[in-house]
Amino acid sequence: MTSHFPRSVIALLSLLLSLFNMAAQEQRMIVADSATHQPLPSASIFDRHGRAVGVCNSKGRTPYLSTSDYPVTVRFLGYKEKVVLSDSNDTIFLQENPAELPEVIVESRQHKVLHVLAYVREYSTLSTYTDTVFLFREKMVDYMLPSDKKVRFNGWSTPRMLKAGSYYHFTNAQGLDSVSDRCSHHFSWSDWIGIVSTPRLPDLLRDVESGTDTIRGKYSPTEIWIKNNGRVAVDIDVLADTTSRQWVPNLSGFFRDGLDFENFKMRFNYDNVTYGSFSPLDLTGYSFNIESRGRGHDMFMFNRVNEPFFTTTYAEVYILDKEYITVKEARKWDNLNFSTEDIEIIEPMEAPALQSPILGLIARVNSINHNSVRLDFTPDHRLVGRGVHKQNFGQRALFLLKQLTGVTYVKSHRNFNRNWDRFKKYQTHKKQDPNK
Repeated sequence: MTSHFPRSVIALLSLLLSLFNMAAQEQRMIVADSATHQPLPSASIFDRHGRAVGVCNSKGRTPYLSTSDYPVTVRFLGYKEKVVLSDSNDTIFLQENPAELPEVIVESRQHKVLHVLAYVREYSTLSTYTDTVFLFREKMVDYMLPSDKKVRFNGWSTPRMLKAGSYYHFTNAQGLDSVSDRCSHHFSWSDWIGIVSTPRLPDLLRDVESGTDTIRGKYSPTEIWIKNNGRVAVDIDVLADTTSRQWVPNLSGFFRDGLDFENFKMRFNYDNVTYGSFSPLDLTGYSFNIESRGRGHDMFMFNRVNEPFFTTTYAEVYILDKEYITVKEARKWDNLNFSTEDIEIIEPMEAPALQSPILGLIARVNSINHNSVRLDFTPDHRLVGRGVHKQNFGQRALFLLKQLTGVTYVKSHRNFNRNWDRFKKYQTHKKQDPNK
């Protein structure tokens, strides 16, 4: 029996059938709060290999997921992560996991600079048509934020790296792969996203204990605010409106240069918010997911200048500790040349355990024999190893760090007493033995 349909029609029907089968294998779910059942926009989805595959939209709906992505991990800052084994659920409920920080005490009016210590965990990918570089990195960083514009100290609102561990995985089109703790290309966005000074709460939420408010941009929601008994979260779509760029002032130059961002979502969490405006003192953490089409002659430099490449960065920033210090102390921190070998990476209790593929990458990188490769290369010790320790609640990490670096008065006082005791012992011994 011969067919009466033209070959072009048969080919079109085959294509439509193929697309239908692909769509049947892909599912979209909704991520929501387990208590309020409110959707969670910008929740991040990680595939079975530990790589970010996308974020939820403003209605909390996940990106399309194929069966090969499972089990997937759903992660949202301020909530306990959840592993989803299959696409059998229509809704994924996450349980809130708020951060708890030690109380900040202002000792005097001279303490005008807020020093913030944080732990950063990031997942970044650089991909071309032929090669892929995946980076997992965790860092200890700090910020120095003047509380008043009249303070004659600029400080820094972007994260300054104190110590980090970097783990790279390289793959090519032939399936060959390798790992390293260093890479000659810098493609992470995490160094550019910092702490904004004084955001303002929408009028609708100022006089209520709990509620939500959505600020719409030109084409879609640009800010979604959630307030719940003093805790405030704001989810931002930076690309929805130019006004959202106030959350990323350090990236203004990249927007002017026309860098092609395809996705730019952020989330900031605050606690103990009682008034319409609040400050970085109330910040407990922030996260962001950025996808961009880079240009080899702009931000990133690569061998194949004309080859298009794509970069993604998902990062979580956990505030560990913060305190007000004097301008004099802040200047000491600014000019401090400290040894990073003695600084530990402190992981907050609320940070989820690393996925098995990430732990495998870390173990593989740490097994590299550095004595047999690049003998003439001196590595940056801030980027080596994983000396990570969990932070206990109430541990004053900044105080311990100040003791280590000698910035604190307590440390200098102890040093003085120790040196004075040594001097007295030496003088006493010298009097007893005049020949010395």
